[in-house]
Amino acid sequence: MASGHEAHEAAPGQQSRTGPPLTRALDREAAQARRLLAAGEWRPAPADSEAAAAVLARLTAPLPARRGASAGTLARDRDRRLQRLLRTTLHHLDAGAVSPRAAALLAAVARAFLPWHATPNPPGAAAAPRYGVPSVPPTEAGEALLRELVPLFASLASASPPGTVPLTPPAEPWQVRYAGRFRRHGRPAAGVWTAETVGCPACGARTGPWTVTCDWSRLSLGCPCGVVTDGHGLAFSEVWLLLPDL
Repeated sequence: MASGHEAHEAAPGQQSRTGPPLTRALDREAAQARRLLAAGEWRPAPADSEAAAAVLARLTAPLPARRGASAGTLARDRDRRLQRLLRTTLHHLDAGAVSPRAAALLAAVARAFLPWHATPNPPGAAAAPRYGVPSVPPTEAGEALLRELVPLFASLASASPPGTVPLTPPAEPWQVRYAGRFRRHGRPAAGVWTAETVGCPACGARTGPWTVTCDWSRLSLGCPCGVVTDGHGLAFSEVWLLLPDL
């Protein structure tokens, strides 16, 4: 991940690939979270613990018990469990209630499980978010990640003893240059999506290359014309999931 004084170039579609899940960010964030929790340097606030508990429930969800189910049905069940994990993670990432440190971890989980964005149930509306992901996700590799993440999220979800004062270390800021469009999505009703391409408030440019700066509490876009804005209305996932595995 680039720090606040570094910048990498990113192009649209770099995350489109086949093969194992993208886990560079997840490996880093999970290792840092384990270290901080073990050292007592991260005592999760209630919002972090609540989000972790929701993700933990998805990580540990059993597969449906089916008699005589076809191989195709069993495969869909396996992928549906991973897709539900992704959707729960994105919900808590974009809700804005968790700390920056927790947001960084949730974003890394979302990146790793992005191959299940459209599998087995693709977005139902044309305007819904779409990402360049493989049509056949790496199910076994995704399931292996579940086992690795359960102890970490169990620790985060554990209720702190009464009287414990929450302590949350800051997340590392990062910066990246991205040449492409960002789209802001809305859901005015169930099953209904809207999408609008974000433009520079000064010159109207929509394709950048944008300088994206983020500390997981605030995300700003810098236009080549020199204007920097954080009034774009984009959710973290609408930017983060378009970038390479930083």
